[in-house]
Amino acid sequence: MNTVSEAVLSADDVEWFQQAIVQWYARAGRKNLPWQKKPNAYRVWLSEIMLQQTQVNTVIPYFERFTTQFPDLASLAAANSDDVLALWSGLGYYARARNLHKTAQMIVRDYQGEFPRDLETLISLPGIGRSTAGAILSLAMKQTAPIVDGNVKRVLMRFYALEGWSGTSVVEKKLWALSTALTPDKNCRQYNQAMMDIGATLCTRGQAKCAQCPLQRRCLAFAQQRVNELPQPKPRKSLPLRYCQLLVIRNQDNEFFMEKRPAQGLWGGLWSLPQIPLDAVAEEICLQQWHFLVRHVETLPVFRHSFSHFHLDICPVILVLTRNETLIAENNQYKWVKLAQLTQLGLAAPVSKILLQQLNPEQASSV
Repeated sequence: MNTVSEAVLSADDVEWFQQAIVQWYARAGRKNLPWQKKPNAYRVWLSEIMLQQTQVNTVIPYFERFTTQFPDLASLAAANSDDVLALWSGLGYYARARNLHKTAQMIVRDYQGEFPRDLETLISLPGIGRSTAGAILSLAMKQTAPIVDGNVKRVLMRFYALEGWSGTSVVEKKLWALSTALTPDKNCRQYNQAMMDIGATLCTRGQAKCAQCPLQRRCLAFAQQRVNELPQPKPRKSLPLRYCQLLVIRNQDNEFFMEKRPAQGLWGGLWSLPQIPLDAVAEEICLQQWHFLVRHVETLPVFRHSFSHFHLDICPVILVLTRNETLIAENNQYKWVKLAQLTQLGLAAPVSKILLQQLNPEQASSV
């Protein structure tokens, strides 16, 4: 099958590709996204982290809320971690938010509040990989630096009809070599933004708009009628299934008992409902661990929440306590929260689902 994935690119190939990309951006590229307004290193960095594994339309309101509360690096570095995670709730992949906060603090502490201007130092910071560093350097600092995010991968793999899954080291090495060879010294910011835009708006996963693509004339996937076949998906593997109960513990003041997860691990740093094994007796756990006396128990339907590496079947259990005198004082690990206050906390998605969707407060208050 015809492919140039191993070929050395000619000067003509490179020049044609660069011109096609930059000219398309001038007439059709996106120029009014929130992070493109006043594109400093902080705003570019924040947008790149938010856009990992997440669509632009989903990110925009999160970005705007985040930058309203934390308009610059210094305000983010000085923030409370709970406030950072609360603004991140719903975006998922919460390690991104923890690394974001940690990196802001490191830059303020170690780099006088200024982003490093070289690739190696940027990559050394938590949560910043080679492509994110390249975006910061090119989009905010006007330096020449290649990027290989998910959109760029899809464009290059189709244009050059690359075989295999883009996550393998062999394919990724080819993609970085191609991106480095194609990235221009001049107009790098426009070029990189255009490559991401083409992948996001034209060369999409499904229903690619090839007729509007500036690369169609030389695209091998289009010529070979393999646009829907490439890039090849990640090999499927069956995910293990785990089980748990999440305890919805309510006192007579209609407050809910919340537990802060450890900083590392599942839902790290977020506030959650207490989690216990599926075969444990919820009332006994309440009495043994917190000296809570339960007067009402209700089991809600089991639902599944999937992670990248396993499925979790969750059984929510509502427990209404007998009296408030038995309740422990708040500390750093536990707190009582009213339903209206939940939006102020960083919550795991399944916890939000249980408390805000499955649980009917009016019905619960009548128990």
